[in-house]
Amino acid sequence: MRELSAQLLRWHAQRASYAVATVVDVTGSAPRLPGATMAVNDAGAVIGSISGGCVEAAVYDLCRQVLRSGTPAWETFGYSDSDAFAVGLTCGGEVAVLVHRVTAQEYPAIEAVVRAEHPISLVRDLRTGEISAVGLRETAGTKFEPTVVQQALGMLDADSSGVRVIGCEDAQRAVFIESFGSQPRLIVCGATDFSAALCRVGRLLGYRVTICDARSVFTTQARFPDADEVVVDWPHRYLGRTPVDSRTAVCVLTHDPKFDIPVLQLALRLPIGYVGAMGSRRADADRRSRLRAAGLTESELRRLHSPIGLELGGRTPEEIAVAIAAEIVAVRRGGSTRPLSATNRPIHAVSDAQPSSA
Repeated sequence: MRELSAQLLRWHAQRASYAVATVVDVTGSAPRLPGATMAVNDAGAVIGSISGGCVEAAVYDLCRQVLRSGTPAWETFGYSDSDAFAVGLTCGGEVAVLVHRVTAQEYPAIEAVVRAEHPISLVRDLRTGEISAVGLRETAGTKFEPTVVQQALGMLDADSSGVRVIGCEDAQRAVFIESFGSQPRLIVCGATDFSAALCRVGRLLGYRVTICDARSVFTTQARFPDADEVVVDWPHRYLGRTPVDSRTAVCVLTHDPKFDIPVLQLALRLPIGYVGAMGSRRADADRRSRLRAAGLTESELRRLHSPIGLELGGRTPEEIAVAIAAEIVAVRRGGSTRPLSATNRPIHAVSDAQPSSA
């Protein structure tokens, strides 16, 4: 849902009613994971996707129906259904979709999720469509009973999402709990045209993007409108004081040893998931020599992706940004980087069973 945040907030400002369709369960192969969201407003405008195109038309009609009736709907689309080819789900999997109407009364829960910079979950009652945001800072205002809240907090801690049946007999509730962890970070060192393009791609992938460069004349919000944060400082000083984790990606695009070496020397010794640096092969050889002289081991240097990015043959800043982003995704998800047509691995890996916290 967070990827739809800008448009949802505009709809809220217009006091629009809309229906949200969310994938709540997936069996077998399917294009999108639980949590994938599509929304349709009362004017018929649609944003988002739940299947990459396979069942969009059928779900759009379902959203329009729920907008008229106000009654939540739950439907399953699968290859075994008699209308599988009619709705286009020919990938062999099965997706369960919940559709509920959102009016001004539900705006606060949606806004709490899309604006939060801390871990938070969205809980939906599968029968009534009732929704509430649940997090360590939001438990007091929730509409759900303590057993549901505790279940949501436990799943949030494990960064998991799914359907849960809580309680028994008349007090039983079936809910879909969708967890949103803190966003993974992309720290781009160097205020260049390549950095601006990488900001756009990084944001598309759900990263919280930071641009850092010590040159204030180049490091401005106007030059990097897609960055969440623009920092004027030496990259190694900033990296030394900012939180990072195993999902963080650091891309050094400065082409200048006085910037590159200090930040890489630090980054390669931090628990960071991806560290890459731009430059020619000659520049890379010189950079690695300088890093060895600074005391880095061969094991630490093997973590460095340099020259940065996959070999796609791109030349423009946008093409280079795609190559860098593709390598980041491959490292994070364990991809082979080979064409799908040249492999026989499952397209949607089992390890992707949980939605990304982006």
